[in-house]
Amino acid sequence: MTQQPPKSAFSACPHDCPSTCALDVHFYPNGDVKRLNGAKDNAYTAGVICAKVARYAERLYHPERLLKPLRRVGKKGEGRFEEISWDTALDLIAQKFLEAEAEFGAESVWPYHYAGTMGLVQRDSIHRLRHAKGYSRQFDSFCTNMAWTGYVAGTGKLAGPDPREMAVSDQIVIWGTNAVATQVNVMTHAIAARKARGAKIIVIDVYKTETMKQADIGLILKPGTDAALACAIMHVLFRDGFADWDYLSKYTDFPKELDSHLQTRTPDWAAAITGLEVAQIEEVARLIGEVKKTFFRLGYGFTRARNGAVAMHAAASIAAVTGAWQVEGGGAFHNNGAIYQLNKEMIEANSLIDPSVRTLDQSLIGRILTGDQDALVGGPPVKAMLIQNTNPMSVAPEQELVRKGFEREDLFTVVHEQFMTETAEMADIVLPATQFLEHDDIYKGGGHQYLLLGPKVVEPPEGPKENLFVLNEIAARVDSKSHAGFEKSARDHIAWMLENSGYGTLENLEANKWIDLQPDFAEAHYLNGFGHADQKFHFKPDWGRSAAPNKPAGDPFGPWQQMPEFPDQWDAIEAANEAYPLRLVTAPARSFLNSSFNETDGSRKKEGRPEVWLRPEDAEKFGIADGAKVRMGNARGAVTLHARFVETVAPGTVISEGIWPNEAFEDGRGINTLTGADPVAPYGGAAYHDTAVWVRVV
Repeated sequence: MTQQPPKSAFSACPHDCPSTCALDVHFYPNGDVKRLNGAKDNAYTAGVICAKVARYAERLYHPERLLKPLRRVGKKGEGRFEEISWDTALDLIAQKFLEAEAEFGAESVWPYHYAGTMGLVQRDSIHRLRHAKGYSRQFDSFCTNMAWTGYVAGTGKLAGPDPREMAVSDQIVIWGTNAVATQVNVMTHAIAARKARGAKIIVIDVYKTETMKQADIGLILKPGTDAALACAIMHVLFRDGFADWDYLSKYTDFPKELDSHLQTRTPDWAAAITGLEVAQIEEVARLIGEVKKTFFRLGYGFTRARNGAVAMHAAASIAAVTGAWQVEGGGAFHNNGAIYQLNKEMIEANSLIDPSVRTLDQSLIGRILTGDQDALVGGPPVKAMLIQNTNPMSVAPEQELVRKGFEREDLFTVVHEQFMTETAEMADIVLPATQFLEHDDIYKGGGHQYLLLGPKVVEPPEGPKENLFVLNEIAARVDSKSHAGFEKSARDHIAWMLENSGYGTLENLEANKWIDLQPDFAEAHYLNGFGHADQKFHFKPDWGRSAAPNKPAGDPFGPWQQMPEFPDQWDAIEAANEAYPLRLVTAPARSFLNSSFNETDGSRKKEGRPEVWLRPEDAEKFGIADGAKVRMGNARGAVTLHARFVETVAPGTVISEGIWPNEAFEDGRGINTLTGADPVAPYGGAAYHDTAVWVRVV
């Protein structure tokens, strides 16, 4: 009797989003995936997922999906490939890696990855190959550095109140994130609080996002001025008697000095910097002071500016001034990364790390591949790369340099991908990859507290292989050091990690689908003390040493000595000037996720075309008509797109939503042509939304 396919199964979303949604997968009678829904029995996902993941079948069964290994036969970037077997591809990869190692040393091979999947096995196993061979290490700097560092500067730990507490809050401040587009479940809980308790939703951002449209109060700032607003709010809290001095005395380091420091950081001072009205600042400060149960949901927008660490620290400090941490539904939350405490030795082989092996900054890939000696850390040139889970020819900053680097004929590039991305087009070997429903993995939620199983629920088409297969097969061919992790399946890895982290068995996780690891109330709200040695919230962080989590040895990146002693506006941003009079923010689009989903017709139709949004009065200065084709550029390069007039950005600010495929732009140059890669203080990172540009009619 033929076994009937299941009607549904469970999984977890693998994409680079703090929501990490628990999923219910539904099937057609023939076993094909029909649709995805949010799991209703998961208290954070609560039945809600974004539209792009709901229609995942469009991506899974896309006619342009890669299905066979390919070898380049034309010039780099020309797009001419021939099909080859998996064994032929893997043998050639091993040969080229060994040749590079023999001539230039193992550091000339650079495994390069990021967050195309957030699965702990399929994403992070690349480190096991890296460490076993002594290949160049990678410093992750695309996304998190400034926000994480700024938050931890205050709390001493990357964790905070249970994000489900938003539903029992009396006021939610959503700051630096367009949650409707980038983490929809924040809105689920915030709107639940509004319906049940009449809670106000305050949204702070640099333009009127879809999230701000749902807010009771929206504040539109000039980019990079968040700290000025935070300081003015705290000024009012101290001035008007809203500061909780009992809490401040017990739980914070220098409250009196902070009060004194903020005496001149008035709403008038902040209004001149932020572009807000004084009355707007006063109103929001008063609401925060009057409502103890205020939950600050602080987003990744802070990590996109050169002063982002300072701004995040200032915003998080507000909850310490009011003592909001003491109550359920109060405090400041950014990410729960510190709660998981996972033993990933089998996955990553951290016991094999050689600290003498150089670490290359992923954001500096353009400089690295074009031979910049500082970026190469004094080591050999990169001669061979294995790229998984990222598309640097689209998402990395300084795209002109990135393009020039990948055009090198002496660079052997392997790209393991699901689609023929811009980076795959530059490869020597392209390997077809499975999608998340076609392999086993496990996920942790940054925006919540669940560890979630993502089991294989459908068979992949003939051809695509999981990341783990590729890494283990290369390792077998390049004579890597023996490590037990190379012999394990994905399920074996999950089982080992669970048992060696104290989280039970894989069988138990399969039965329960996820594990809720939320700490108890006192720990989550730091009522037993904050994460610093003195157990205080630090208004006065030591930016040079203690603020950055997992900081490598040596000095931190960027001009950290110039960072302010207390929360303050820090003018480290790429300021507009006569040559580049506008400030560009390259914000996420609702239907794309970085460069994922920009290959599907559904997402592209919803987004329309690459555009730059600007105020009519700004456009008038440059003779730009609504809908006109324009060039936008700076010293790094230029792109061609279309203008759209909006009233909902600050004067002098322009917005371009989404990472469109390079081919969607007339000249084949994508939006990250304009973004800089210079490391940001105090812990590196690329400031993607901190760019000065000109805009001109074509």
